Order: sequence, then C-alpha cells, then structure tokens
Amino acid sequence: MLRSMITATNTMNQVQKQLDVIGHNLANVDTQGFKRTQTTFGEMVRQQFDSKIAPEQDISRKTVTGLRQGSGAQLMENIVFSQGSIKKTGRDLDFSFTKPGQFLKISADGQVRYTRDGALYLSNEADGQLGLVNANGQRVLDANNNPIVLNQTASTIKINADGTLTALDANGQPAGTFTLGIVQSNKPQALTHMSGNLYALANPNDPAAVTDAENAAIEQGALEMSNVDISKEMTEMLISQRAYQLNAKSVTLGDQMLGLINSVR
Repeated sequence: MLRSMITATNTMNQVQKQLDVIGHNLANVDTQGFKRTQTTFGEMVRQQFDSKIAPEQDISRKTVTGLRQGSGAQLMENIVFSQGSIKKTGRDLDFSFTKPGQFLKISADGQVRYTRDGALYLSNEADGQLGLVNANGQRVLDANNNPIVLNQTASTIKINADGTLTALDANGQPAGTFTLGIVQSNKPQALTHMSGNLYALANPNDPAAVTDAENAAIEQGALEMSNVDISKEMTEMLISQRAYQLNAKSVTLGDQMLGLINSVR
C-alpha cells in the first residue's frame, strides 16, 4: 500500500505541472507570436524486486522472479512552433512571419532574445532620433545585432517581404534603410521559453541552432496570433483533472487500508 501511495503521489505532482502548463497556454491565447507548450507523459524508472527460493527453505513467495514495479509518471514538455493564424491590422509597423521557424532578434536585459511578435513601435531617443522597439520597449536589432535607430524625420515605414525596412519622410524621401535581424531556427527545441512571447537559446554556445534567415518571409500590416487551440487545451485540462482525481483516490484508499492493517490486534 505504501508503494502504491508513493506512485500515485509522484504522478499527482506531474499532473499538477501539466495543469500549470495548460493554464499558461490558455492565459496566452491572445498573445501575439506565442507558441503553445505540449505535454506528454513517460514512465519513471522501474524498480525490480527479486523473489528467489532459498535452498534451505521449502516455502517462498509466489510472485514472479524479477517483478518490476513502476514508481509513477514523468511529465515531458515540448514547445510547438507551428504557424499561428494571421490577423490583418493595416498598421505600417506591424508585420507577421508567414513561415514557421523564423524569429526577430530583440535586445532584452542586454541579451539577444527571439520573438515572432511583429508589433513594433517608435520610441523617442535622447538625441532626438527614433528607436525601433517592441510593445515592452525592448530594442529591435538589425542583422548585425545593432539597435535600429531611425531619423527623426521618418513618418512612413515600409517593410518588404525580405525583411528590409525603409523609412520615408513627409515628402516621401528615404530617411533610412535597415535590414531586420531575422533568424532561422535550425533546432526548434534548442529554444527555451523566457516570458510572454520571447525565447532564448537553451545553450548559448550552440551557434548552429539559430542562423541568419536566407529567405525571410514576412507580411506587412498583419500580426501572427498564438497557435493555442482553446478547445484542445480545455479537453486536455479535463483529462488531467480526472487523472489527478484518480491518483488522489488511490492515495485515499491506500491510507484507509493501512489504517485497517494498523487496527488489527
């Protein structure tokens, strides 16, 4: 009974983590460029119990020699980088990626981060220039990891499908041309989720995991929404709740049986 309670308790802990992941997915259903986390379960390491007949004994246990018993389930998480739906906005500073696996480079806390959120804004700099930032005020980087700063005369922004950003003044004259820092993820699972719709390399010493995108594919005046499917998440939440209840019931039954054993005199 004690072993069954330990197994159920271990599984309950992992199911609770799954519920937390599902809740996080649902909380970001309207977060632009957010990628859902998919969860699966695997069996934890089994423990083997041998029941051999001692030569000097005529009686032994009747269980199979080398009985292996599990000790619970283990949660495994996997970020799904599938394409999200495209929402038209008509705003010049909005763009969406139309190809999975491509990201925009952002400077966050002095580190390079990656996002598929294409909602950009202009921020006034101390020298009167205009800095290109995201919704959180984090600087957008160009292909050389330098912050993009526009001339103060810029009034119209044009973003080409290959990631070239051109600023025009009120007279339609060029006020600066930049190449957005767009990269291609060669190992999607090498990216780890940071916060919101920002991602970072799990191993910064693996430069091959993310390389400059050779064929950028973006669309101006649109935003990519999250790839969270509410109906799928709600279904998984119900299944997880039932699994949690089942294991909780196992702990309760095990406790009751131990109580009966201890009451025998």
